[in-house]
Amino acid sequence: MAEEKKTEDMKEEVSEEVTEKEETEAQTTEQESDKQTDEGETKEETPEKKRFGKKKDKKDKKDEKIEELTDQLKRQLAEFDNYRKRTEKEKASMYVVGAKEIVEKILPIVDNFERGLAQVPEEQKEDPFVDGMSKVYKQLTTALGEAGVEPIEAVGKEFDPNFHNAVMHVEDDEVGENVIVEEFQKGYLYKDVVVRHSMVKVAN
Repeated sequence: MAEEKKTEDMKEEVSEEVTEKEETEAQTTEQESDKQTDEGETKEETPEKKRFGKKKDKKDKKDEKIEELTDQLKRQLAEFDNYRKRTEKEKASMYVVGAKEIVEKILPIVDNFERGLAQVPEEQKEDPFVDGMSKVYKQLTTALGEAGVEPIEAVGKEFDPNFHNAVMHVEDDEVGENVIVEEFQKGYLYKDVVVRHSMVKVAN
């Protein structure tokens, strides 16, 4: 009886050891499974992070390209605006030069009208022919004025080499120094540009 009891006790001890061993192995397997799962998740997340990083890089390159193209567009617009202003200025300058040449050719005709009308005696000024010439002269000067041509003021004004050409000097105590006392030929401006200087006599 004692031996049978001893055998049963040994069987129970062996059974308990086997059970403990199985539980330990089960726990180890479970831990390894959890570890593999964590590693799997980590491995799965890594490509996503990489893809996210690539998207960010692509976005940065896209923004840089947009900024580059925007800057290039602004420079081209500025260059075009400068070109437009320069072209308009050149066109205006060419227009003034061309108009000035035409006015220069018309002025001798105006001078001849003035000389001829100045020689008409007082009693003949009512003559139809003289009256007709006077009206043509007035029409011509009016048209020039409307086009921007104006005579330069001379007599009684201080001499200015930008507008006047002094061909004679005279001593005259009745007038101030460097004052124009006589005009031999009218000078003209076309839109503030001198077409012809006034030919004058200057006192003192």
